[in-house]
Amino acid sequence: MVKLPTPQVTPAVETQTNGQTLTSAHGATVVVVVVVVVAVVVVVVVVVVVAVVVVAVVVVLVVVVAVVEIALVVIVVVVFVIIIVVVVVVVVVAAAVAVVVAVVVAVVEVVVVAVVVVVVVVVVVVVVVVLVVRINCEAATAQSDD
Repeated sequence: MVKLPTPQVTPAVETQTNGQTLTSAHGATVVVVVVVVVAVVVVVVVVVVVAVVVVAVVVVLVVVVAVVEIALVVIVVVVFVIIIVVVVVVVVVAAAVAVVVAVVVAVVEVVVVAVVVVVVVVVVVVVVVVLVVRINCEAATAQSDD
């Protein structure tokens, strides 16, 4: 069997501080406890700060996403309104153009018919006048031959 060395324990040394007697072993324990407490406090503070930063970043991201969503909805609504207005304007303009073209065509038809009627009447009158003159001339010629 292997015999392990026994640890050597040094006796605590007493020191006098402000009327209190402390031993060096107690002093070392106090330092270790203080270091551990400070380390725990630092870790807790770091964890809290990191948690606050993470929460702040998440809140900022949520707000940014909400603003972007609202902006996209507004853009889509504006685009749809513009499209609807353009379609309505195009339809109204097309209807107005169709009405104007129909009126112009109707007026042109009336004018053409009126011109044709006037031309026909003038031709008929000229033909009648020519026939009357011819008949009169023939009648006059026939009387003069007699």
